[in-house]
Amino acid sequence: MTYVKTPGGSESRQRKLEWRRAQALAVAAVLFAVFNLDPNASAAPLDDAAEHYRPYLVEGIGEALKGAQALQERVAANDLEGAQRAWLSARAGWERSEVFTSGFVPKLDQEIDAWPNATTGFHSIEAKLFGTKDITVKNDVDGLVTHLTELDGSVRKIALTPQGLLNGTARLAYEVGESKSDGGESRVSGTSLDDMRNNIGGIDFAYNTIFGAELEARDPKLAATARAKIDQLKALVAANDLTQIDVPTLRNVTEELVIAFQSAAPKIGLGPPSLEPTP
Repeated sequence: MTYVKTPGGSESRQRKLEWRRAQALAVAAVLFAVFNLDPNASAAPLDDAAEHYRPYLVEGIGEALKGAQALQERVAANDLEGAQRAWLSARAGWERSEVFTSGFVPKLDQEIDAWPNATTGFHSIEAKLFGTKDITVKNDVDGLVTHLTELDGSVRKIALTPQGLLNGTARLAYEVGESKSDGGESRVSGTSLDDMRNNIGGIDFAYNTIFGAELEARDPKLAATARAKIDQLKALVAANDLTQIDVPTLRNVTEELVIAFQSAAPKIGLGPPSLEPTP
């Protein structure tokens, strides 16, 4: 998701996170200086692990594309309920893949999932199908299929760097607490809770597949902290509906997970992850 930060309380939360991030960066600098850590020391095992993430990514984007193609068919048939179901199916595959999308393919990410200024992609279609019950979305859906088709080709061959995937994992964790926990992103379709569940599933898979084993070998205590925070997030979003989520706790846990990733980075030979989307 490409999003615009909301005003108000999120500003103080962001300042708090930036302060804690500065602490993590200071620790990282000390580790590099005192222990003369080599930022490329873990490159080979992490490169191999990053490649193991590709089948999951291909599956998620493939599911999004299949759902968008079904949406295209249902729109052509003037089937509103069928189009809504197809949108939901496409959305699930996309949300599981967001560890990758904003950092590696930012232009496609903007076309497919910009929010809240959605003039194309998922949210433009959502506003019509679920908001005004308007099925005259052919042009938008055709564009979505085109962009997802391009992305489906890209994910099969693009280089998956461990640093880029760590950036994406940390950024997505931050977004879950910052802009999704209040239900704002997919409010019209009512799928924000599913968005968060699929996001956290993507974070979980990326951590386990790419970073977990290496961090466990180098700092078991920090690895246990990261694992515990992910499990806590999974438990929090297992609520029956969005109103039952403890939002302050969710936000705190996402902060703590981001800090854990930032602290872990130098231990596994990477730079601290950036929370800023690739321009």
